[in-house]
Amino acid sequence: MAATIRDVARASGVHVSTVSRTFSAPHLVNTETRNRVLAAAEDLGYRPNRAARALTTGRTHNLGLIVADIANPFFPPLIKSAQAHARERDYHVFVADTDEDPLVEEELIQTLTKQVDGVLLCSPRLSNRAIERLGADVPFVVVNRRVKGMSTVLMDVGHGARLAVAHLASLGHRRIGLVAGPSGSWTSGEMREAAAATAREAGLDLSILGPNPPTEQGGLAAAGDVVKAGVTGVLAYNDMVAIGLIEGLYERGLRVPGDVSVIGVDDIVPGRLNRPKLTTVAMPTSAAGRTAVDLLLQAVGAKDAATPALTTLETSLVVRESTAPPPSIERSS
Repeated sequence: MAATIRDVARASGVHVSTVSRTFSAPHLVNTETRNRVLAAAEDLGYRPNRAARALTTGRTHNLGLIVADIANPFFPPLIKSAQAHARERDYHVFVADTDEDPLVEEELIQTLTKQVDGVLLCSPRLSNRAIERLGADVPFVVVNRRVKGMSTVLMDVGHGARLAVAHLASLGHRRIGLVAGPSGSWTSGEMREAAAATAREAGLDLSILGPNPPTEQGGLAAAGDVVKAGVTGVLAYNDMVAIGLIEGLYERGLRVPGDVSVIGVDDIVPGRLNRPKLTTVAMPTSAAGRTAVDLLLQAVGAKDAATPALTTLETSLVVRESTAPPPSIERSS
């Protein structure tokens, strides 16, 4: 027979209400008593009934995590770190995938907010106005989008784009392209602004190509635009787009990096395994998952409306095999 809350109370020498408080509001129980109750619960194999606790505390101890495309290798490290970090704090995480569809995203948010204490939105496709409206009932934390009144975790993709363009300039590229992401994407907008500013400062000719789907197929389709633009170096919206672009360029008889240098964003595992190994902007996805959970639990635990917090995480350039000097420099050296 499974141990009950009364068994734990008897074994630890406290009242049933103290056991309940140890699991629902541990900060209200002194350290010695709390440790004694937890030790007794561990010995007896007791696990609190989450549904009953939700009725008592008004909290489900569940969080929602909504991502744009769970098939994109960018998201699993973020999901895994968020789940592990939440579990350490006695929270469970429900993960949902919008498949890059804002209508699906809105439907999922409306469903999850009835079952969770807070929601993490990662690279959302909805408008800011829609997110503000949907976030009126439970706390939200948004990853890679600025939304008024909501705590935010940003990965500094603008800094990464500047590093990428500067790297191409240092290799001698003068005509470069940015294969942009989806229309309305915050990340794509940040990349465009940073790449344009850096290209101006370096005296480079920058072509904006897109918008494009944030997938391998999107990169494959963009290869024709890259060829038409006559660029020798390209920064792609993400690694999946970059991998598709490299394949599309090979189909057109162009070598990477011999004819065209390609840089991605994210530093996903496939980019490290493909040939050529992909030069990329590394994004701190695991750190973003942990930070987002911390901010969300702060908002959930606040007695009054929490002051929105902004955390920006650093990005870095990882140089591998997909970038080299342009053909004219190679031939003259």
